[in-house]
Amino acid sequence: MGAQTGDEHGVGHGTQIQASYALGDDDGSIAYARHLAVAFLEQARTAHGLTVSARVMDVTQLVVSELVTNARKYAPGPTLMHLRIADGIVDVAVWDSDPTVPSARTADPGRIGQHGLEIVKAVAWHLEVEREAVGKRITARLPLADTPRSGVTALRLP
Repeated sequence: MGAQTGDEHGVGHGTQIQASYALGDDDGSIAYARHLAVAFLEQARTAHGLTVSARVMDVTQLVVSELVTNARKYAPGPTLMHLRIADGIVDVAVWDSDPTVPSARTADPGRIGQHGLEIVKAVAWHLEVEREAVGKRITARLPLADTPRSGVTALRLP
């Protein structure tokens, strides 16, 4: 497991902060990925002066947890996670080696488990799945600010 921080530019409009992480193929990688996401957002707050609320922290950790859990569950081998903040958006991208494109299942309150992609779709502004030369990359885009864009209902977490 390791981290590599990408280019970082000045604070303000056009701020771009990014980091990529290789996650191991053990069960601890899910918690480790959440920890890395929190550290990344804390750095955005402290080193770059960006406003990152507790809600944004929580939702980002939720998305990281669901995407990395799916990668660990359905794809053999390592997982890569890329986090980026640009223009008020947090991108959470997770790559795994399985080329199968997932789809959210129809809501079923009686079903136990397999709600991860449904959850990510519900909290993300945009969700994209891209097949790659090897595997696939799933990217969820989240607002950095607590105020939803027009027409979007805000998710309220306890």
